[in-house]
Amino acid sequence: MMLLIRPAAEVAIKSKPVRRQQMRQLRQNIRKLLIRLDGDIQVEGSWDRVNVEVPDGRGLLSPVLDELIRIPGISTIQEISVYPLVSLDDVAEKAIAAYRQRLAGKTFAVRAKRAGQHDFTSSELERHVGGCLLAASEAAGVRLKDPDIEVRIDVTDDRFHVSHRKHEGMGGYPIGSVETVMTLISGGYDSSVAAYLMMRRGLRSHFLFFNLGGHAHEVGVKQVVSHLWRRYGSSHSVKFVSVPFEGVVAEIMRSVNHRHWGVVLKRQMLMAADRVAEELRVEGLVMGDAVAQVSSQTLTNLNVVDRASSMIVLRPLIAMDKQQIIRIAHDIDTEAYARNMPEYCGVISQKPATRAKLHRVEADEANLDPAALQAAVDNRTETPVSQLMTAEVTPEEVELVSTPAVDDVIIDVRHPDEEERSPLTLTNNEVINIPFYELNQQVESLDRHRQYLLYCDKGTMSRMHAGHLKAEGHDNIKVYTPG
Repeated sequence: MMLLIRPAAEVAIKSKPVRRQQMRQLRQNIRKLLIRLDGDIQVEGSWDRVNVEVPDGRGLLSPVLDELIRIPGISTIQEISVYPLVSLDDVAEKAIAAYRQRLAGKTFAVRAKRAGQHDFTSSELERHVGGCLLAASEAAGVRLKDPDIEVRIDVTDDRFHVSHRKHEGMGGYPIGSVETVMTLISGGYDSSVAAYLMMRRGLRSHFLFFNLGGHAHEVGVKQVVSHLWRRYGSSHSVKFVSVPFEGVVAEIMRSVNHRHWGVVLKRQMLMAADRVAEELRVEGLVMGDAVAQVSSQTLTNLNVVDRASSMIVLRPLIAMDKQQIIRIAHDIDTEAYARNMPEYCGVISQKPATRAKLHRVEADEANLDPAALQAAVDNRTETPVSQLMTAEVTPEEVELVSTPAVDDVIIDVRHPDEEERSPLTLTNNEVINIPFYELNQQVESLDRHRQYLLYCDKGTMSRMHAGHLKAEGHDNIKVYTPG
């Protein structure tokens, strides 16, 4: 099977050098991701298309399409069959085989494109194939304007292809064709969607997390970042940077007027982000603010916050309402993470300033010990996002169980979609489903007198969460590793 990929429409209006660079980047991204599925997949292309040849008989079409629809820069993916050009009758036969059943009761039109020297015109090809299809199918008729189905045929020199199903891509630009940014991420709805929108626009994005106090929060954010990167950005390596900010929070609450807590906290984050960004060589910072959503996001306060950074601060959600943001989070599968993300920020004032004055905020900040911010930046950790789910370590030794006792309860911690595709069934053991992002909320309701074995396909998620739960005193948690 051949797949014909068209870039987003904006790519086509670029100058030739820019368009050439973006198409080259798109081919590289596609090739890098598809080779992980099968080394025999071929990726070629030109200035306005990418051709992907998928080997037949290996069950690759579905996983290839699933990968392609999540690669930024792709507008559409068209399934096509390619044949040698023999005659117009042969073209019609191939079109009939592909479309006969689909045309029943529908109107249609044949759209043909032709490149090269031939003894027929595009219009003659359309009329010939259209007449044969009408005679060989139960179509309702030909309708040239707004037909139910368009039959697309492309002829190039001595070959032609017939189009089949079309799939919508993400759009946007290929990652790597625009500059690099760093997204300040908390794991909630807003920052996760902001990160996705930046990747969709072609920006390679590192992730910066400020830990305000809580290991569970950091683990949850790592899971969100890993999910976003694996689904939409894994063609490029990026880093997850975690900055311990408890000391800065304590310093703010000791030294700053409570009405300025929220604004000063964000300013301190941007100051820290500036220092990290310089080393990572990023061109901008990304935040998930939406104007007027909370007190620190009035235009006045955003202006005061931005003065703390020498870099451009991008806010892709600035004019969105919460329901729009939640809908996108649902579409990109971060909604469940965000809904269950623990919160550890105590920097919330009873009467926050909604129109903070820069000079007053700066006067408050002068009372802060600068060593607190510098210590936070110096003690940060940086982890390649590709290693997030394997780099999580715990001093607790977690026992692995391959054959559970009859009374053991198996907890399937996989995402509900994975569990539905491949349900876990055991003859003698009770199996319950608690997605990993809900474990922390539900673990207290488990019977402490029973033994629970966490299960996931590869064992990574189950071991990580078992280690955290054991560290928190849950000694009845182990890991089920069949085989």
